[in-house]
Amino acid sequence: MKVHHLNCATMRPPLVAGGIVAHCLLIETDRGLVLVDTGFGTHEVSDPEATIDGLSRRLLKPVLDIEETAVHQVRKRGYTADDVRHVLLTHLDMDHAGGLRDFPKATVHVLDTELAAATNPKGVKERARYPKAQREGVTFRTHTAQGEAWFGFEAVRDVPGLPDDILMVPLIGHTRGHTGIAVKGDDGWLLHAGDAYFYRGEVETPPSTILALRITARQTETIREQRLSNVQRLRELKERGEAEVFCAHDPVELARLA
Repeated sequence: MKVHHLNCATMRPPLVAGGIVAHCLLIETDRGLVLVDTGFGTHEVSDPEATIDGLSRRLLKPVLDIEETAVHQVRKRGYTADDVRHVLLTHLDMDHAGGLRDFPKATVHVLDTELAAATNPKGVKERARYPKAQREGVTFRTHTAQGEAWFGFEAVRDVPGLPDDILMVPLIGHTRGHTGIAVKGDDGWLLHAGDAYFYRGEVETPPSTILALRITARQTETIREQRLSNVQRLRELKERGEAEVFCAHDPVELARLA
């Protein structure tokens, strides 16, 4: 399988030097194309107010460039939107699921608890993070957070229609149904950890962080204890060298892998 590392949304939140990205994967398989997350899509570029609330626009300061959308980058590689057969989402936050409507023929895979959180949100914070419009016309297939072990993590294996070397690795905490996506490429395992952490220093030894991103993690987390436990396990996984671990928003990680 060939794995492309894409930036599908540049954002410039205050006090974060260099800004952040939406690190997505485009995977070429013998069963069609697979996307991991979508960033913001063409709908956000053309009408951001429809799905990005005012507070998020002020805090994230998204650039919203049509050339960064996943569908544009798919076409630039000689494919069409219909060639994307599957989308695996780490979670349904607006900056991860914005591009879903650009791939109407794809099956979108999420954990069942994540779709439940989006469709039946608890409180103001969950309602704000899951714009209903981003899910219109989307075909979802849900999965439970269980399965065979993968380097000490639970994993969902044998996702219908996908090769065995693409796994959903539950990393609950940032949201109720947050998951990582593991992909076995030519050079070994990759683990897209989504928003399990925000800054590369969090999974280094010794760990380090950026104040603004640490505050963001606290403000957006759903289950703190599980989130922190996952960061520790990701740090140990990275230290053992069993997988290349990266998150969704660190531009340095993206540059290294792209």
